[in-house]
Amino acid sequence: MRTLFIIAALSYLLGSIPFGFLLVRTFRGEDVRQSGSGNIGATNVSRKSPLLGALTLVLDALKGSAAVGLAYVLSGRMAGGTMPYQAMSLAALFAVLGHIFPVWLKFRGGKGVATGLGSFIVITPKAVLLAAGIFLAVVVVFRYVSLGSVIAVASLPLLAYAMNAYGNTTTALALIALACLLIIARHHENIRRLLAGTESRIGAKHA
Repeated sequence: MRTLFIIAALSYLLGSIPFGFLLVRTFRGEDVRQSGSGNIGATNVSRKSPLLGALTLVLDALKGSAAVGLAYVLSGRMAGGTMPYQAMSLAALFAVLGHIFPVWLKFRGGKGVATGLGSFIVITPKAVLLAAGIFLAVVVVFRYVSLGSVIAVASLPLLAYAMNAYGNTTTALALIALACLLIIARHHENIRRLLAGTESRIGAKHA
């Protein structure tokens, strides 16, 4: 139990590193939260600088992977079997929580997609690759990045279950599903705009 608490705490701290905020503050001298969507994720950062946006995407994914990798190492001290999957899934959940609610920025963070991607690809890589394919297909057909993100994230627990790629433990699958639900909930404004028909499409011209 103590090890799981340590994993959760360290994963939250790793996830809460606000790379997007730090990069824009360092290289542009601006607060990324004061423009665009107001969050610190790669999409909003890219409005300031495509290069910084790409770097934010990579770093946000890496912190998720680092949290899960650390959980795997720490869980080696625990009884074998399915425990590493449970520990890694717990790390993924808390890394996503840290990104969405970073203590350093008064709990105002990003949407968790990149951090979730970096976390899940270590736990269930095949399911993530299939979810990425779903994301691309949705974006190509409908030209909504947010729709692609929501559908891909929603499909991930189902894909992991169908492929038995979650360590065959319901606890791990439940933690993955909870992390995905948090990411989807963080897209509530996008979902509202999608339903209202006001969400921006890729390539759409604005007056």
